[in-house]
Formats: sequence, C-alpha cells, structure tokens
Amino acid sequence: MTRFHLIQGAPLAVALSLLTTAATTAIAKPFTYVNARFGTSCTFPDEVFSITEAEPENGDGQQWSAVDGASLTCSGIYNIDNDTPKGFVAAETANTGPGYKITYSKTGKNWAVLSGIKGDKVFYERRLFGKDGVIRSVWIEYPSSLKPKYDPLSGAIAASLRGP
Repeated sequence: MTRFHLIQGAPLAVALSLLTTAATTAIAKPFTYVNARFGTSCTFPDEVFSITEAEPENGDGQQWSAVDGASLTCSGIYNIDNDTPKGFVAAETANTGPGYKITYSKTGKNWAVLSGIKGDKVFYERRLFGKDGVIRSVWIEYPSSLKPKYDPLSGAIAASLRGP
C-alpha cells in the first residue's frame, strides 16, 4: 500500500489535489523541493518528474525532467527591475516571438499566472512577488500531445509554490 504524506504548511486543497492527481498518474508520490538560496518551494510528483537536472552554479533553483519530454523548474530571482504581476503579464503578452502565444493569464496583488504555447509545447508559469524583493516561480513545460496528463498536474504544482 502506498502512503501519502500531507505537505506541512500546504493548504489542504493543494495536498488533496496532488493526491487525486497522483492517483491518476501511476501512483506518483509528492515531493517538496525547498531552495536554500531563496526559500522557494514547490511540491510535485517525483515519480513523474524523475530526472533531476544539474543545479545552476548560482543556486537559484532546480529543474527536473520527465521521460516523456516534460520539464519542471522551481526557482527564485531578485526583482531588480521592481517588476509587478501586471507588468510581468503585460510584457509576456506583448512578446511576439515565433511560436510563442499566451492563452491564459491572471494576476493578483502579489502573484501572476501565465499559460500558453511555445513552439510545440504547452507551458504554465506561476510567479510570486515577495516583499523580500525576490520573485519565486514555477515553470512547467510539456508536449502539446500530453495536455490530458499534465494540465491537472500543472495547476496543483503551481498552487504549491511558496516562499518565506
């Protein structure tokens, strides 16, 4: 029998969502990553994102990959430009790069969410704009053909993004 552990400090809805999603994705268990440099954290099924990529030298985050071509990045950066959630979404919406299109965006007082298409992949990004001058983010990217698998995971993982 597989045991699931609630993530300390995560809202019950996020934990239940991860458990429900986990049950539909080959009993994937949740794993919580915490970045030592910025305190950024996110929770995801490590049986899905099972390949840990090399950590950047600056220690700003971590990336994982899945065998089916999906990837997940959880990181932080200093907000040196004093960016805001609305400013971030406006800049990304104005991006006219080839194959890049925003299909969904939403902002709050200290957060922004974007989803869209980048080439032949779907992406989902959530950013938290901290009072400590750090922007924490989670970026999930996956082949368009895998939307049924990754759309539910993306929402649950993005909702788990936290900072101190």
